[in-house]
Amino acid sequence: MKILVINCGSSSLKYQLIDMENEAVLAKGLCERIGIEGSVLTHKPAGKEKLVKETPMKDHQIAIQLVLDALLDKVYGVISNVSEISAIGHRVLHAGKYYSDSIIVNEDVKKVVRDCFDLGPLHNPANLIGIEACEKAMPGVPNVAVFDTAFHQTMPEKAYMYAIPYEYYEKYDIRRYGFHGTSHRYVSKRTIEFGNLDPDNSKVIVCHLGNGGSVSAVLNGKCVDTSMGLTPLEGLVMGTRSGDIDPAVVQYIANKENKSVNEVIDILNKKSGILGISGLSSDFRDVQKAQSEGDHRADIAIEAFVYRVAKYIGAYAAAMNGVDAITFTAGVGENDADIRNAVCAYLGYLGVHIDTEKNKVRGEEREISTPDSGVKVFAIPTNEELAIARETKELL
Repeated sequence: MKILVINCGSSSLKYQLIDMENEAVLAKGLCERIGIEGSVLTHKPAGKEKLVKETPMKDHQIAIQLVLDALLDKVYGVISNVSEISAIGHRVLHAGKYYSDSIIVNEDVKKVVRDCFDLGPLHNPANLIGIEACEKAMPGVPNVAVFDTAFHQTMPEKAYMYAIPYEYYEKYDIRRYGFHGTSHRYVSKRTIEFGNLDPDNSKVIVCHLGNGGSVSAVLNGKCVDTSMGLTPLEGLVMGTRSGDIDPAVVQYIANKENKSVNEVIDILNKKSGILGISGLSSDFRDVQKAQSEGDHRADIAIEAFVYRVAKYIGAYAAAMNGVDAITFTAGVGENDADIRNAVCAYLGYLGVHIDTEKNKVRGEEREISTPDSGVKVFAIPTNEELAIARETKELL
């Protein structure tokens, strides 16, 4: 069984073709600048030279066809016929309260994705476009929606309710949903396996740290809390997102700067976080370099990020009345030993001890805590594409 995994953004499309017999990636690639001048396809087949093709892509339908053409290409291709693709798994951002599991796409599913446009205005429309483009390009091939919010639907009411008038929850479904769910599901499960924990008696905290970041509390394999909320803006300090702030800040900036609420929210999403504090970049590497050179604002930005991660770990240890394992994943979490060490420096009260040599790891699974550490600490790379492919295979 070969499964094509699709992750559509507003102007991009990432993909992987995975052979589920051995979970090998046959090819992966990226379509960039869809609908924008300078569109380019980068296709990387396993064991072959990569293909870079600059060609106009006015919409996702054309991008999907270019992906299929690349997969079938006599030189760069990895399949001989589209019929070899058994199903397509789509990453979809938001399902609201409607789906707690992945599901084969039908008209009702597409309606839910459409109804959640307000909750995921940047992602849900693009996700639906990707689904419908695949339906047209590969009629009859099952499409599966794997929702970013699904893993967090096991949160109890006390964790997902906002303390606002209840009528807003009833009328508009305003509550905490959480994101990065595919990653948190994969990494929490892998932590239990890799750490030899009891899946029915385990307390795991996953720190998904990248340009976007979130922390989750996973009790016996089920999410009981997570740092993101109604949208991905809540929670940690991130690359360009502010994370948790006093809601009155929105009104205050709007009044002082003569801006609309929408304009301020845009600032909090795209111009804040590490970028906003440092004034330099949203890329952690750039800011850490400036920090090492004595830049005060860069130092504040990194320290604020580390502090917020450590606070959430402490909160979730309390929420689960303990913790067996803490795992770092995603671009920063998997690769940045300094960030992991700085976060864990706050966790002495949990008995956390990091092995400095073991912590010198990038992009591979490893326990980085000492044998006498009160909590096991891991670095485990996430694999959202494989998680989506597995979910798709299970449904079929």
